[in-house]
Amino acid sequence: MSIHDPATQPLAVKGFMVGYLESLSLVERLHRLLLDVIKDEFERVGVLEINAVQALLLFNIGDNEVTAGELKSRGYYQGSNVSYNLKKLVEMGYMHHQRCEIDRRSVRVRLTEKGRYIRDVVADLFSRHADGMENKGVLGDAGIEDITRSLKRMERYWTDQIRYIY
Repeated sequence: MSIHDPATQPLAVKGFMVGYLESLSLVERLHRLLLDVIKDEFERVGVLEINAVQALLLFNIGDNEVTAGELKSRGYYQGSNVSYNLKKLVEMGYMHHQRCEIDRRSVRVRLTEKGRYIRDVVADLFSRHADGMENKGVLGDAGIEDITRSLKRMERYWTDQIRYIY
């Protein structure tokens, strides 16, 4: 019996595999949809020079002062992607950057006033969505806790696969 041939798998395994693949597809679609929602919000407020990935990066940095490596190690972004976007955000005036005094190779970044405005736009958008989902009964406290708990377990499983598979 091959695990890669659906025809030879037991019904229970097929069912779980179908559900697993559907959930993976949904996570991908939700991420792309989130970026579209952020893009639409910035078009609505007339901010056109920044893209959704950069806006989300500013939101995730918040009031912290961080390095690109710290953002990557937190699992937010891939290395080249975060370095490119940080450079662009500095050039456009959304972030300050300063070389670390201890490790001169490392650069610490923090939001400028312009960057904090973008962070606030995203925070307001997320707040409106949270209120809307709760008020319309899309998700309640228990539902969001279940989703978060399940996604954290998947994250932990995948992280263990990366760390320990070899």
